[in-house]
Amino acid sequence: MAQAAIIHTAFEDTPRTVAFVEVGDRTGTDALEYAYRRTQNIEGSWSKGPTIEWDGETHDNGDYSEDITVMQPLHVSEGKTYGLRSTSVGDHILFGTVKYRVDSFGFSEL
Repeated sequence: MAQAAIIHTAFEDTPRTVAFVEVGDRTGTDALEYAYRRTQNIEGSWSKGPTIEWDGETHDNGDYSEDITVMQPLHVSEGKTYGLRSTSVGDHILFGTVKYRVDSFGFSEL
């Protein structure tokens, strides 16, 4: 199985690898799109487990995926743990030996 490394660069002072995403047998743009989608916060937090506890309640985490290995610690403030941000335009994805930039539409090779 292939992996893609997610490198957040768009809003950071220095690039940091935040996750590895197992992309299965996907190749090319399909692999990049899969890795990008898996690291979006849409129905929860991609960087947290299968459930999320918030204000004393437990909720299913719709963005959880076993395909993700989180590589950065999560921020804790006032007893609450916050997930990592979504992958955004300007971030990078390393797939194989090629690094790509996330563009407004698609990806460009760096």
